[in-house]
Amino acid sequence: MDYAQAGSSRDPMELERLAEELAVRESKKRGSGPDTENHDLPVYIPLSHDNPHLAAETFNVEEFLLSRLYTSLPDLRSELRDYLATLKEELVKLINDDYEAFISLSTDLRGEGARLERLKLPLGDLRAEVLASRNELQRIQDAIQLKLEKRSALREEKVFLQLLLKISESVTRLESLLLIASPSDNEHTDPDIHGMKLAKRLEDDAIENRSRGNQAKHLARVASEYTQLLYHVSKARTDKCAFVDECQWRIDRIRSTLSSDLDHLFSTTLIALVEGKEAGKETRATEADKVRWLGDVTECLRIYDILGLWGDAEEVIRTDVVREFTIHPGALAAPHSPIVPHTPSGVGHRQTSAAPATAATFPRTPYTPFSAFASKQNPFETSFSIHTQAHLLDDADDPLAALYNTILRFVDRDMRRIMEIAEKVSVKTASRMTTSASRTPLLPAADVPVAKTKEEQEGGFEIMANVVWGGIGKAIMDDLGSIVFAAGNTDDFRKHHETTQAFIRSLEFLAPSVHAVEVMRAHPVYIAFERRWQLPVYFQLRWKEIVPKLEESLAVMKLERTPSKAIQPFVTTQAAAVWEAIATCWSAEVYIPDLNYRFWRLTLQLISRYHTWLQGVLPALESSSKPSFIQTEKLTNLSSPNLARSSTPSNVQAEASSPESIAADDVLLGVCATALIDIKAMEGQIWNLWREEIGAMMPDISELEDEDVRTSLEGDTLRHALSGILSFVPPISSQIIIILSRRGCDALLPMRSIPSQFRAMSSSKRLPTEASHFVALIFRSLKAFFGVGVADGPGSSLKDNYLKAFSEEVFEIVAQRYIYFLTAMKKTEESLRRLKKGKRSAFSLFGSSSTASNDDGRADEEKIRRQMVLDVEAFGKDARTLGVAVDESATYRALKDLANANLSDE
Repeated sequence: MDYAQAGSSRDPMELERLAEELAVRESKKRGSGPDTENHDLPVYIPLSHDNPHLAAETFNVEEFLLSRLYTSLPDLRSELRDYLATLKEELVKLINDDYEAFISLSTDLRGEGARLERLKLPLGDLRAEVLASRNELQRIQDAIQLKLEKRSALREEKVFLQLLLKISESVTRLESLLLIASPSDNEHTDPDIHGMKLAKRLEDDAIENRSRGNQAKHLARVASEYTQLLYHVSKARTDKCAFVDECQWRIDRIRSTLSSDLDHLFSTTLIALVEGKEAGKETRATEADKVRWLGDVTECLRIYDILGLWGDAEEVIRTDVVREFTIHPGALAAPHSPIVPHTPSGVGHRQTSAAPATAATFPRTPYTPFSAFASKQNPFETSFSIHTQAHLLDDADDPLAALYNTILRFVDRDMRRIMEIAEKVSVKTASRMTTSASRTPLLPAADVPVAKTKEEQEGGFEIMANVVWGGIGKAIMDDLGSIVFAAGNTDDFRKHHETTQAFIRSLEFLAPSVHAVEVMRAHPVYIAFERRWQLPVYFQLRWKEIVPKLEESLAVMKLERTPSKAIQPFVTTQAAAVWEAIATCWSAEVYIPDLNYRFWRLTLQLISRYHTWLQGVLPALESSSKPSFIQTEKLTNLSSPNLARSSTPSNVQAEASSPESIAADDVLLGVCATALIDIKAMEGQIWNLWREEIGAMMPDISELEDEDVRTSLEGDTLRHALSGILSFVPPISSQIIIILSRRGCDALLPMRSIPSQFRAMSSSKRLPTEASHFVALIFRSLKAFFGVGVADGPGSSLKDNYLKAFSEEVFEIVAQRYIYFLTAMKKTEESLRRLKKGKRSAFSLFGSSSTASNDDGRADEEKIRRQMVLDVEAFGKDARTLGVAVDESATYRALKDLANANLSDE
């Protein structure tokens, strides 16, 4: 790099460096050998004007030199000089060819300047004339545009005047329709004449509007006209018209008059429809009158909806219908009627002087109160029909349910038709499909800001939420809150909560649509009503009832059986107490659906507490010789409780156990059986509770469509919680098998004395026909443990699940020990035989006695072998009675072959 910097001033093209690199590259190619690579000969292209490197806008020396890579620098210099000479020659030729043209051009242009000056003289005049014409045209154009603008302004003023005329005519027409005196009549007309005109108008109007239906149609016409008036006024206000400001008081008067007339008609019709008769008349209405009243109510609600006065209509309903049905603090103590007769006021119901209707007027529909064990019915999935009756609660000995039934009957009879009509009106006019800006109320004055209620801003009637529930829910909270929401008395609180939730669901069934139920649940009164329940306080009180009682029982750190049928299927009071606490959480007297997660968490905590208690009371257990002594997954599976085969545990001694160890094993066996019975009973009871109750109460995972997968995911938490107490099953089962196997092996010890017994009875030549007495003792402890053939045993309740598995395991261990004893005995007999054979081979004066002794020895060996075969067969037969697959056991086959073999070979 330094060399390059030093030589850059002497060789700016770096030709020497390139020459050196080229020489090095050529030397490497020559040194690599002729056979290493095959290259084509370079093609020589002479320099010309078509060379891309020479024709480029920016000449790049390196690229040019690399393109002439196979040309030496002296040759390249010569070639460049030749190309330079060629360029000079072409340049000279080009100049010689065009020289004559340059000379002739200068000669031909002589004298042309004067001619050009003469041509410029008329151009100035021509330009002046063009500018004058353009100015004249612009003046004419401006004049035409001004006239057009004046005509447009006149046209707009004409349209605006026509709009003002329409406003004036609409105001006058509305005042005439509403019988409002116009200002002209007040200022320019004699009062007597005006009174005559007004009387004549009233008389004509009375003739025209004799029926209530005509009044509703009349108000509908007024409302339509008033809507057009407000539309015209809104257009006129864009120009800040003084005429509209002057007429605003008349528009406000029309608004107030229309509103009052509509409220009066709607109120009168509602009262007549609810009471069943017109005001001032004693006779009951006919069916035709009721049909006409329903039509008037529909028309009034349609007018309210068009004008956007949903709140006014709801206020009329609230004042004339709902407020007549009052709830006061003494409502729970007052008697309730099975029906709702008419009355101006009452204690939670209405009374009337008319003859009371019979109970059959409102049939009692069977209804299951809100219960944790009842099927959850979603009101949003229910089809709303006007033909369905109210779902009444079971009010036997329940004043609150009786009050709720009275409310349901009232809503069903007096409010349901009104809500359904309002819902149909809103649907027909598509009030909920329009935005709040296009559905704002039309009656308030345009220049007076009016606070809009929530229902007015959203649009549409919400009678169910704002009128029915708004009044009933607030009355319950204000007047009956101290009784209904009293969380201190847990039993009454749960009963009231259950009854109230059933009432709310029945009330939702009376709603005209799903939308009405959604708005009701989003209403502030509903939210405040749900918050008043103080469910966390109720849970804490229930927790104090459940947990301290359980802790008092678990304070006894000892596994003791309680001979009481009251705690079955458990055998200890502690396990029964844990199960009672878990069952209490989900009982109908305690459980509340809104607290399901809290009760679920408490259930898991109770299971964990039982695991901790078992961990503290279980004694130290012996470990098996191999980790695979018992397979955990098979022990914990009740459907197939099979145990893995294992070798004889190392703690099974060859000598008989001492009385002290036997007593200790009895105590440990009883403790293990007690713990195992309670653990399996607890598992079964909890899973039954999950399948029957908890699984139905817990919310579903709606994202998963597969029901099996959803159920599996829901049970994973419970399965994980139960795995703690189930982890005690393998070591407990292993300990039981160790003890039972040890006792079975102890029962085999007498078999070692079989040869000595037969030799002591050498005088008897009869072969044995019965098994030894010790064979029946091998499984005696196992049978006694499971209560097989006896009255009862420590593990009698485990017989169905563990008898076969434990028997197979004990059988395998005892069979291995049997082989050990039998092999040792045969080795001993073989040693004795060899010893006797050595003595017989010595010199004897009495050879006949030696032959007799030999015959007696073979007879004894045959008896011993026969006795072993009988014992092994009896051992297998006894195991079969316990469900052991003896023929499939390789250990037993080896034992049987060993028993059938001779004690010694010749």
